[in-house]
Formats: sequence, C-alpha cells, structure tokens
Amino acid sequence: MNDLFARHRQVLPDWLALYYDEPLEITHGEGRHVWDADGNRYLDFFGGILTTMTAHALPEVTKAVTEQAGRIIHSSTLYLNRPMVELAERIAQLSGIPDARVFFTTSGTEANDTALLLATTYRRTNTVLAMRNSYHGRSFSSVGITGNKGWSPTSLSPLQTLYVHGGVRTRGPFAELNDRDFIAACVADLRDLLGHTRPPAALIAEPIQGVGGFTSPPDGLYAAFRKVLQEQGTLWIADEVQTGWGRTGEHFWGWQAHGQSGPPDILTFAKGIGNGMSIGGVVARSEIMNCLDSNSISTFGGTQITMAAGLANLSYLLDHDLQGNARRVGGLLIERLRAVAAQLPGVREVRGRGLMIGVELVKPGTDEADPKSAAAVLEAAREGGLLIGKGGGHNTSALRIAPPLSLTVAEAEEGAAILERALRSAY
Repeated sequence: MNDLFARHRQVLPDWLALYYDEPLEITHGEGRHVWDADGNRYLDFFGGILTTMTAHALPEVTKAVTEQAGRIIHSSTLYLNRPMVELAERIAQLSGIPDARVFFTTSGTEANDTALLLATTYRRTNTVLAMRNSYHGRSFSSVGITGNKGWSPTSLSPLQTLYVHGGVRTRGPFAELNDRDFIAACVADLRDLLGHTRPPAALIAEPIQGVGGFTSPPDGLYAAFRKVLQEQGTLWIADEVQTGWGRTGEHFWGWQAHGQSGPPDILTFAKGIGNGMSIGGVVARSEIMNCLDSNSISTFGGTQITMAAGLANLSYLLDHDLQGNARRVGGLLIERLRAVAAQLPGVREVRGRGLMIGVELVKPGTDEADPKSAAAVLEAAREGGLLIGKGGGHNTSALRIAPPLSLTVAEAEEGAAILERALRSAY
C-alpha cells in the first residue's frame, strides 16, 4: 500500500469510491493522455467521469483561467459578473428553451437539486417521476430520485418519487418488444401510474443514463411521455449533465433525440462545460425560473474563473466542431468494439452514441451481470495503458467509454486495441 493511499484511507470516508486494486494518482495530462505519479502514460477514455470534454491542458482554457486569475477569481453573485452573463447568454441561446433563464451552480448534483426546487415550487407538489436505473447526484434530494440502488444510501427523502419504465431498452418487462411497441408500453405504464397519484411536479430523466451503464430508450420516448405529462401540466426536466455539449455526436443535447414535443421545461448541465473546472447549471423558462418568492444567491456558482474557463471551452468546442468529431470518431469506435464483441461470449451489448459508449458484460452462456469480469477488464485496460469507467444498475455490469471529444481516429484505434486485449484476457 503506497503512502498516499494509506493517508487517503486515514482521513477520507470509507464510502468514497476508488478505482483499481492499487489506486492511481494522476499528476498531469495533455490532449487525450494523462500520466501517473510513477511516470506511466495512459490514454484517457473516461475524462474524469466525462468532465474533461475537449482535452487535458487545453491551451485556450489554460490561458483564459490564467488571465482571469490575474484579474479577479471570485466575487459571488451579489455583484454584476461579465463572464457569467456572457456564458449565460450563450447557453440560453443554445438550450432551445424559449425565454430561457440560466442559474449557475458548482456541480451537476446541485443543478439537479435546484431543478427539483424549481419544479416542486412551481407546481406546488413534492411528487416527482424518475426513471428506473437513473442517477442524478449525491445530495439528499437527488439521492431521493436516484433509481439505482448502488448509489442510493438512504430511502429518506423530501420528495415522493415514483419510478417509470423505459430508461433501459434491452432489459426489463418490455425488452422483447420492437421500438414502437416498447414506447407504447412505457406510455401505457406511465398513464396507469398517473392514475394512481396526484399530478406530479416533474419527470426528471437522463436522455442516456450515465452511471446506469450508458443505457437509453428508443428515440422519441420522452417526447411521447411529454404529450401525456402536458395534459396535466407536469414538467419535463432533462438531466444533460453527461449527455450535453455534443457528446452524443448526433445532437448537441441528448433531449433532441426526443424533441418532437418541443424542448424540455428545465435543462440541467455540468461536467464537460468546465473541462475540469467546477461548473453546473440550470436552464428554465422564465416563469419557472422566477417562481421562487424569496431571495437567493450562489457563493461559488458562476464565479469569474470558472466562467472564463467555460466560455473558452465552449468556444473551442463549437469552433472545432467537436460534436461532428464525436459523431465520426465515435461511430468508428462503436463499430470496432462491436466487431470485437461479436467474438466474445461475455459481451452482451455494445451501445451508445458518439463518444458515450457502453459495453455490457455478462457471465458467458447466461444473461447475468458479471461485475467481477468488469473489474478485471478495468485492471487489464489500465495495465495496457487505457483508463475506462464502469457502471450499471440492477443486475447489470458495464464498461463506460467517454474520451475527450477531440479524440483522433488513431487514438480511437489504439484504445480499441487495448480494450480488445483486456476483454480477451477476461473471456
């Protein structure tokens, strides 16, 4: 056990998860690579849990942060803040939500917490719909709507949460149906559920479930849900903490795959926009955002240094069409991994969009989750010089692949080859 690991265990919570039998200390990064304290270089296919969106040590972001730090780092929302206004203007325009207002937080958890506050206040009810297998953060309220037992340490909650079918396409009672019938069955289930409760404040849903293993419904499910929800005024909250900013390649926001009934009422974001700086936020129609009848501030949300990073990072993303790169390179990576999976009995499914890819593992010859092999593949990939993530919900185990959106074709091929060797070592 190295000294830093021993010190970590002495002063930090036992429940603070660490990857690897011998935990890794990452000391620096550049582009799509990071280095550990022993000088080993790794191709990073997880990006600090989808947070390093463009590249490690991106010069444009580094320059913006350095210059802003030389002027002022922080003043709070009690004062006018030019970088915050400028970033809010850009996000409001990009969100697709009419007459949008933006509130900045420091994390996705806090963003979802704020969205729940807005929805329950606006609708005057604490009943919330959430998806099975979902994850929305680690605060008291966001844990209360998380439909993933492994990440929900308490059943106590300020909210009454009802869980809906549909977030996982290839498991559950409707898995054998075609896409059209799957959506119809989920909508029928939603209608039945609503018949047994007072009208909920909102449905909160990840367009692609992150911690749950990068699972998703057929396109249009949430649009069909929204038609039902609009009948009684229930809001739709799109949790874009992991799917936003073009990661899926086909769309800038994950909700756009379900946009037939219009944009969501509330959108939450975080992770990639800061490229490692602590930014989260909420976008909502003005009458929803302005429904609170008491004062509020944010001490650290929207602070100047993080806003400078967000502006520079968003500009780089748009100027270099990283959404298009995610679509092109991600498509190649998915097909490469599917070709490998076809030869391995332990790989149940390769799924995802753009550079948000899940590889679900099972015990060969069964349909049972194989978390032991998932952990072994994670270790073997590290030994080969590749960092990936893992996830999954009820009786599932999945590898999560989400590199920076500037990933090159050569790096995608290199990572796929390392992951293939890791998978073959386990199966």
